[in-house]
Amino acid sequence: MSDLSAFPVASRWPAKNPDIIQLYSLPTPNGVKVSIMLEETGLPYEPHLIDIGKNESWTPEYLALNPNGKIPAIIDPHGPDGKPFGLFESGAILLYLAEKTGKLIPADAAGRYETIEWVFFQMAFIGPMFGQLGFFHKFAGKDIEDKRPLERYRAESKRLLGVIETRLEGRDYIMGADYTIADISMLGWVRNLIGFYGAGELVDYASFRRVPGWLERCLRRPAVQRGLEIPKRG
Repeated sequence: MSDLSAFPVASRWPAKNPDIIQLYSLPTPNGVKVSIMLEETGLPYEPHLIDIGKNESWTPEYLALNPNGKIPAIIDPHGPDGKPFGLFESGAILLYLAEKTGKLIPADAAGRYETIEWVFFQMAFIGPMFGQLGFFHKFAGKDIEDKRPLERYRAESKRLLGVIETRLEGRDYIMGADYTIADISMLGWVRNLIGFYGAGELVDYASFRRVPGWLERCLRRPAVQRGLEIPKRG
């Protein structure tokens, strides 16, 4: 049986089965990337709900695993050197799990780097811009009288949807015929933008011809449907 005692997070959220991957997360656009990936690959794992509403990601135990205080994070009891290995940042976890399993990433070097390029695009642009739009449109930022921040993030979010729209010309998925970690990285954010954030009309989502179809194809996948609900909210 694997020994996870070196990880303080495992004392606060004990593992029932320490021999499988431990997922510390919440079903947010970043969190569901990893739960979807784990469902898609079939790797056994144990989810632990980190309630960010209760500031659980800022506890000393969680910060020892992710000093940035964000979800998701994982512990793989069978890491690259055969020892328990902790990892945070959703994009890094997607790449790690893809390479661990050989799934959802092209085997050829050029295809692999192109896929990684789109994951980095999501991490650098889609997440931060969509998240800021959500803040200024739906959350506390909506009460700010100066609407220039909202307009900036609205325009940038619409532009980024246009980048995805252009990429999808002649393609079912970001990398073509094959669904990859590039799609997993983005689908939760696009879904959130038009769903939870209620910003579809704001970014003129209906004007895009390819993005809605791509999102629907992704959301029809059984592993995606399962992953969107993991960990179960209390």
